[in-house]
Amino acid sequence: MSWIALLLVAVGLGMDAFAVAVATGVKLCRVNWRQAGRMSLAFGFFQFAMTAAGWLGGRTLSGFLHAVDHWVAFTLLAVVGGRMVWGGWHPEQAGWRAEDPTRGWLLLTLALATSVDALAVGFGFSLLQIPIWGAAGLIGVVALLMTLVGLHIGCRVGLTFGQRMEILGGLLLIGIGIKILVDHLT
Repeated sequence: MSWIALLLVAVGLGMDAFAVAVATGVKLCRVNWRQAGRMSLAFGFFQFAMTAAGWLGGRTLSGFLHAVDHWVAFTLLAVVGGRMVWGGWHPEQAGWRAEDPTRGWLLLTLALATSVDALAVGFGFSLLQIPIWGAAGLIGVVALLMTLVGLHIGCRVGLTFGQRMEILGGLLLIGIGIKILVDHLT
């Protein structure tokens, strides 16, 4: 596989991370470098690790993982997106508003949800006998960069159009989850 084709695969995989980062930037309204660093490193690492895990897992686990990965991604994104929509409609709910998506379990949930497709790509790479470490590294770096850009775009959109954009961000996450589900079921 050429490096250009691999780069296109990396950008395709990074689109979910980008979209989630935009929604997170809208929610946070102001993103500092620590938050951007945590989220971009987590998303980049999970894209890298899931690609490598898919490659290492090979055929043994692929049937099981392929059967449920879309449901896992849909559920995680729908729950997080639903909470964002709820928070946008009910800003007085300080518990959700105070929760930082660039920390803790919420960050891990988002990183996992945006990287499940990388598992299948890694498996495909194993069938094509593509050397994994360079490919997975490129995928991780592209996801990291797309996450950084997405956070800052979301932050600017949130500042320009107000906190109600959190509703749109949540609907975007739910939409991504539905798209993943539909793509795998059809």
